[in-house]
Amino acid sequence: MNKETFFDNPILRTKIKSSEVKPVEMILGYFLAPFCALISNAIFASYLNRYYSDVIGWTDAESFGKFSALLPMISVIFVVIGNLFVGHLMDNTRTSQGKARPYMLLSAPLVTIAIALLFMTPINLSPTAQMIWIAISYNVYYSIAYPFYYTSHSSMVALSTRDSKKRGLLATFSNAAGVASVGFAASIVIPILLQSYLFVETDGVIDQTLSYSHWRNIMVVLCFITAIAILVEYFFTRERITEENIKLNIVEKKLPMKQQVAVCVKEKYWWFIILYFLLFQFGGLVKNGSMSYYCRWMFDGITTEAAAGTAMGALGAIGGVPTAIGMFLAWPIADKLGKQRAVTYGLFISVLGGLVSFINVNNFIIVCLGVVLKGIGSIPAMYVTLALLSDVLDHLEAKNGFRSDGFTMAVYGAIMVGMTGLGNGIINALLSASGYTATAAVQNDSVKTMLVICYLGVELVCYAVLVIITSFLKVEKYIDEDHKIIRENQKKAVLAEGREWVDPDEQE
Repeated sequence: MNKETFFDNPILRTKIKSSEVKPVEMILGYFLAPFCALISNAIFASYLNRYYSDVIGWTDAESFGKFSALLPMISVIFVVIGNLFVGHLMDNTRTSQGKARPYMLLSAPLVTIAIALLFMTPINLSPTAQMIWIAISYNVYYSIAYPFYYTSHSSMVALSTRDSKKRGLLATFSNAAGVASVGFAASIVIPILLQSYLFVETDGVIDQTLSYSHWRNIMVVLCFITAIAILVEYFFTRERITEENIKLNIVEKKLPMKQQVAVCVKEKYWWFIILYFLLFQFGGLVKNGSMSYYCRWMFDGITTEAAAGTAMGALGAIGGVPTAIGMFLAWPIADKLGKQRAVTYGLFISVLGGLVSFINVNNFIIVCLGVVLKGIGSIPAMYVTLALLSDVLDHLEAKNGFRSDGFTMAVYGAIMVGMTGLGNGIINALLSASGYTATAAVQNDSVKTMLVICYLGVELVCYAVLVIITSFLKVEKYIDEDHKIIRENQKKAVLAEGREWVDPDEQE
């Protein structure tokens, strides 16, 4: 049985039957399920590096120090290949359940197994054997399993509907899920409730054996939550755009990846949106990856893991208030100003607000104030840019007569996943170079300077560059014209085959 007929099985059909996007699809398919599915990855972005450095001890020895810097950076190559492979599969897949959702379903067991492997590194083996295990398990997760989920998950906003307002709402919900998984789970729940459980201190030093055991307990919970959440997302989403040609009986040619690459790289708006995601994600991941270290070593009066966890949780909660409120404000703002202008103006405000933290980098209140102001400005950027990406994909379809979702979402997925490795690799290299020691009572000045750059500086520079880039991202002015062209192309294809034209919306 091939995959086309396999997905005709009634058991695997989407539970979403409506032709228009309804609240149940928004809430379950685009917020609650992705939120739960993304929790594990959000925790890894903030804590996997500390698990390796402080529990496994991979910054202690010279060999581990080099390895910890090189592995995430080299793995970016495999992450890119993995995402391009999934994108290629999507482009050559047409089933009754879409072209992206089948791979979301496949990702459920893959991601579950990969999470388990990450935290089963044998601690009684030699450093060489540990490094081999870490290298394999790291790439099984980031280069194989997670691309199957994230590339298909990220494609859903663009494939769900052509209704610009509904698409904007779905982008808001989808981005809110990602923001909430980082802001709530990784920056509040884990630091406040579980940091001292995951990094157990005995006489002021982390007990690596006990901490390792506790991480394995958490791993079991994460495996269960992630698998169930991916299944819920699969069943409560729908690819209406993929279904259009199926309803019209238009046979789509399976395009080689190089044909998509050729049209994408010639489109300026494609480059603008890709550069946006590259810099926005890189800055955010360097910040998030260094947050735990910053809270442990930079704030005045913080001397224990429990206190650092409380500070990190409080910082996450306070900084998360504007982004939580922003979920309800982002689309009205974008609808009023336009998506592009809302993002550009907001990022400019973020740059000004983020500078406040530098008044006193050791004062918790001052740093919090800067984080809040930066968060307020970044609200449109966090929530509506997937809708802008969808506009770019429609623009490419109108100009070229075929969609470029596979390649574009593969690049997007590679950025969103690969930047984690690049960011952590940079952090690890700087930790080793500056003399970071997990067992020290106080870190040296070089480490502290490095943490200020990573937690406060890198993201701010990225935002400043993005103000310039997004000011040119004016693709949404073509939306109405693009949709008319796409419909005309579909109509021509149907009439050329001697069949009667019926609009897909009327068929539905």
